[in-house]
Amino acid sequence: MTAKTGVWLALALTSQVASAGPVDVEASPTLSRIAQRQVITLGHRSHEIPFSYVVAGRPAGYSVDLCMAVVASLRQRLGGIPLDVRFVPVTPVNRFILLRHGEIDLECGVTTRSPERLTQAAFTYPHFYTATRYVALADNAMQTLADLAGRSVVSTTGTINIEQLNALNRHHDLNLAVMLSRSHDEAFAMVANEQAAAFVMDEVLLASLITSAASPERFHISEEAISEPKPYGLMMPLEDPVFADMVNDALYAYYQSGAIHALYDRWFLQPIPPDNRVIGLPLSAELAATFEHPEAAD
Repeated sequence: MTAKTGVWLALALTSQVASAGPVDVEASPTLSRIAQRQVITLGHRSHEIPFSYVVAGRPAGYSVDLCMAVVASLRQRLGGIPLDVRFVPVTPVNRFILLRHGEIDLECGVTTRSPERLTQAAFTYPHFYTATRYVALADNAMQTLADLAGRSVVSTTGTINIEQLNALNRHHDLNLAVMLSRSHDEAFAMVANEQAAAFVMDEVLLASLITSAASPERFHISEEAISEPKPYGLMMPLEDPVFADMVNDALYAYYQSGAIHALYDRWFLQPIPPDNRVIGLPLSAELAATFEHPEAAD
């Protein structure tokens, strides 16, 4: 997070805390646990560049910085108590389980908000939107959904993309051989090694994988999308509205302060660690509108 971003955040959170009423910690099991232990536990991913990944042994990324902004707000709302941050790595498979069991208080990753998932967890205001597409070898000239017909297609276990892929297969009778991978890196490698014809995933994650590939020109993202853009949100425990409101209040203040724009530029338009790659993804009109009026997207 840049110094300028930090100044904006401090001003936003000071204003928010000044206008906020007293916190009823006992009304929230999550806040009670955090206040008692004086520790907040954040779930993070290990390889989801630029959202949530590990650099020099420490979690970093756009989603991680958003979570840290939330932590700064919670610390003030709880009276400035010492509040340590504990990071726990999560995967697409175990993230909901860890949240449900109280192993993490907030998930700082790339989890798509959907009606089905709202029965398992609460979500913050959106912090990103992305469509589902597929990546294939450029030499295969695959662009459309019809180009997938009869091919082996891979996606990652525990993601919404598996559901989308299976629904696509049934609806269009594509006769796909659907393969499961343990991670996005593994699925991308399967395409690179020609073990799978395509990898179906969120477009922004595919773009990041291509950017970091040894030979980016070998790969191409489909022109036709498998889904409309869907929102990412930070994930919170289900049925804890007091905690959810506090987290969303923090994000609202952060968005309204303008600090979110500097943070977005930091991770999507400027060189990022560890190798100074540039994702090169300008802010979309849809996301800009959400930053302006997050309550309208909730």
